[in-house]
Amino acid sequence: MSAAALLAAAALASSPVTYQRVEVDGTGIFYREAGPKDAPVVVLLHGYPSSSRMYEPLLRRLSGRYRLIAPDYPGFGHSDAPPPDRYAYTFDHLAETAIGFLKALKVDRYTLFLQDYGGPVGFRIAMKNPGKVQAIIVQNANAYSEGLGVKWAAIADYWADRAAHAEQVDKFMSLEGAKQRHIGLSPNPERYDPDSWTDEDAFLSRPGQRQIQADLLYDYRTNIASYPVWQAWLREHRPPLLVMWGRYDPSFIVPGAEAYRRDVPGAEIRLLDAGHFALDEKADEVAGLTLDFLDRHLGEPNPRP
Repeated sequence: MSAAALLAAAALASSPVTYQRVEVDGTGIFYREAGPKDAPVVVLLHGYPSSSRMYEPLLRRLSGRYRLIAPDYPGFGHSDAPPPDRYAYTFDHLAETAIGFLKALKVDRYTLFLQDYGGPVGFRIAMKNPGKVQAIIVQNANAYSEGLGVKWAAIADYWADRAAHAEQVDKFMSLEGAKQRHIGLSPNPERYDPDSWTDEDAFLSRPGQRQIQADLLYDYRTNIASYPVWQAWLREHRPPLLVMWGRYDPSFIVPGAEAYRRDVPGAEIRLLDAGHFALDEKADEVAGLTLDFLDRHLGEPNPRP
């Protein structure tokens, strides 16, 4: 069956998306869920400055055969955003909360779908729970130094002297920055819904967000330092790995996608005519590749219609 036919058949059996909350260590976590409760679980971890909303196209396309769970991190989307003096905004802490979230939902086996910030969160989850990870899907979630675009040199100045380079936070949180994260180098800017970045700008303008996002941007340096550790984990465990990469992303560039094959020789690498948020422009293609990958590596959970 072709990818298009496979996706169409799965969509016929899709289930409603539900919007729920659970408390993890005193912090309210919002999440979206769709699919049969007894189906294999896919945990979708979002990027910056998005939320679980970015995965709505997949929730509605894949929920006929898989249970999809997409949480908002603390400080993002509809989850609680406690001030930094009550919640440490580090990637270690986001991952701890995500692990607590999965425990609260009694989810013990899962595929991780990682995009942008979902990479640092997801790799930390995988390293602490390797026996629970059935497969990994990467969409512009970087784990290699060669995947870093030119903008990261200026951000490194912020890491070196946070007080002296507050302008990097201004750029990171600007409306223009949000827009460029979506459009990137795409030759088809007319295909991008401006609501994507205006909604994100509204989120970033909420009280307390500047300190939260500045703390996470500063802590991002720990992710670069962790790349060799994540790569060693991939070499040791060699999970089934699908890497889908929007080639128009100037932040995480194509060599970062190709580098995954060094550590997981069987990795499936797919370059897409899309940007950092590939679902903006290639939702059907991302969904079709994901569905095919899951069916092959997890076994088809429900008969095709």
